[in-house]
Amino acid sequence: MENLKIDISKTFTFVSEEKVNGYKSQVASHLKSLYEKTGRGSDFLGWVNLPSSIDEAQLSDIETTAANLKSKADVVVVIGIGGSYLGARAVIDAMSNSFDHLITERKNPVVIYAGQNIGEDYTAELLELLKDKSFALVVISKSGTTTEPALAFRLLKDLLESKYSAEEAKDRIVAITDAKKGALRTLADQKGYKTYVIPDDVGGRYSVLTPVGLLPIAVAGIDIRALVKGAKDMEEITAKEGENSAAATYAAVRNELYKNGKATEILVNYQPKLHFVAEWWKQLYGESEGKENKGIFPAAVDFSTDLHSMGQWIQEGVRNIFETIITVSKANKTVIVPTDEADLDGLNFLAGKRVDDVNKMAELGTLLAHVDGGVPNIKVEIPVLNEYYLGQLLYFFEIACGISGYILDINPFDQPGVEAYKKNMFALLEKPGFEAETAAIKAKL
Repeated sequence: MENLKIDISKTFTFVSEEKVNGYKSQVASHLKSLYEKTGRGSDFLGWVNLPSSIDEAQLSDIETTAANLKSKADVVVVIGIGGSYLGARAVIDAMSNSFDHLITERKNPVVIYAGQNIGEDYTAELLELLKDKSFALVVISKSGTTTEPALAFRLLKDLLESKYSAEEAKDRIVAITDAKKGALRTLADQKGYKTYVIPDDVGGRYSVLTPVGLLPIAVAGIDIRALVKGAKDMEEITAKEGENSAAATYAAVRNELYKNGKATEILVNYQPKLHFVAEWWKQLYGESEGKENKGIFPAAVDFSTDLHSMGQWIQEGVRNIFETIITVSKANKTVIVPTDEADLDGLNFLAGKRVDDVNKMAELGTLLAHVDGGVPNIKVEIPVLNEYYLGQLLYFFEIACGISGYILDINPFDQPGVEAYKKNMFALLEKPGFEAETAAIKAKL
């Protein structure tokens, strides 16, 4: 069976192969630290062997809960922010029909999202929509007090409880939270919600293969067994190949590019379904590496769409960037370009070709143009876009992120800077307990 592979040959105009290979002993040491849990942030390394630790009982239980929600609801709202929803959305969007929201005859509920913003219009429109829908909630929060999801859950729970009996509402809510403590755990125990635990040793951005991601993905009708199998196989491949693995190579080359002034990485895809994979990746790398005044800035584009908006800047703008392309070898469906007798659009030269043939040449042509324009390109290739290879891709990026963070000599598993905006927001909202901060911040206004 083919596996995910990486091609870094289009970086060697900018960095030497010898320098990249020079990271191998360092990478081997960092992998050892990850596996043995001896490096910085070792309390949050439960994700490293997570795929191989998921057993039949866990998968069956998640599938049973998903089936129960599917039997009750036409719409399932996933409430969470950051890693509490991005992993699930990445997989759901990648594996669903591009026009899933318009399909009326369906086997699975529509999965939509709340608690990932504080937009009042968004919230009002969601509440209005759900008044006439059969719906259920999957609420994801370790503490239960993170402002965005807590606010959304309060509103949606009120609507659910007013629409159904208390007993029925209870059976339409699943809480994914801490094992023992926190506001959501307390409420779930009081109300009798079905619950799943967010492992203490798995941070949000690494949690897609816990119930945080697997339950919403299963509700959407996506094969979580194949997803986990792909991640498990990539876990085993990386452990076996060590410093010669695709993940190790990716971590090494991106850090050597960074040392040579390439401080922004642009994740590129040519498959619109991968847009939220890039959003997930941006959090994974941005929150893991952006600290101590270090870290590569993660950005993303959808090609060829963004070639008509960002292409000029990437081709000729500031030369502090490199690109990582996610390429999919084979499309899942076939569309052939027809012949047109008048040929007014001048496209008869493409007649008989697949649309994916055109896309692949756009991809190759862009890669060559950007390399010629001074932009190194890394290519990460999966054979086809399905659950199995998506599982490989997710684990590849996770383990590479751990290695890369250790190369940078930072803790890739904390996020101390995230609290700064929260403290200011609470002070401005005059939250009890923040009186001193409120006075101080008002003095700045």
